[in-house]
Amino acid sequence: MATVRKQLYRTILAVSVAAAITGFLVLDLDRYLSLDFLQQQQGLISGYHAAHPLLFPCLYFLAYLLMAALSIPGATILSIGAGALFGLVAGTVLVSFASTLGACAAFLISRYLLKGFLHDRHRQRLRIIDRGIERDGGYYLFTLRMVPVFPFVIINLLMGITPIRLRTFYWVTQLGMLPITAVYVNAGKQLGELDSPGSILSVDLVFAFVLLGLLPLLTRLTLERLQRRRISGTRT
Repeated sequence: MATVRKQLYRTILAVSVAAAITGFLVLDLDRYLSLDFLQQQQGLISGYHAAHPLLFPCLYFLAYLLMAALSIPGATILSIGAGALFGLVAGTVLVSFASTLGACAAFLISRYLLKGFLHDRHRQRLRIIDRGIERDGGYYLFTLRMVPVFPFVIINLLMGITPIRLRTFYWVTQLGMLPITAVYVNAGKQLGELDSPGSILSVDLVFAFVLLGLLPLLTRLTLERLQRRRISGTRT
């Protein structure tokens, strides 16, 4: 009975997520997640914000969270918009918490719907990955969050099928995404001068993020290697 109920809940969740994404596509809501739309409607949106200074940030936060939870691309545009509408500090705080909570929701959806299904069919292949994540999951996740070339949407879903704890996923995600979040929010202050979201991150900046993301993992691996050498030298 418990198994049947659990399967029913999974079906309801899967149908709800599919219906929400389908509705988003059918209603062509992705047209609102473009730089051109944001630039053209900046005055109108700012006016609505001025008329509803408390309600508008709450709605913006909720929209960002739902978009991230449903794994719908558009975080970059909403982050830029937050900078244009709320400023660097308030915009960064709003985006940081909305994106992290949305990522956690996507993580839990993936874990609930996909983890058991995939592990039943690829148990042997995933066992090695699971061992690595159990040992160094936080380091790997931080590295992925700091490297802009990896889509955050994919990271959320993939991490959901691993044994990493939700608590670890939350704080590493919030910390790892904070620098890039600040960069995009800050770019929103020059919204009218932006040509495309891709022009915000220069090659040097991406390289710096990569090095910063790899630093904790490389430090961990180096310390482990030195410790193994010391133990080996003691035994001999």
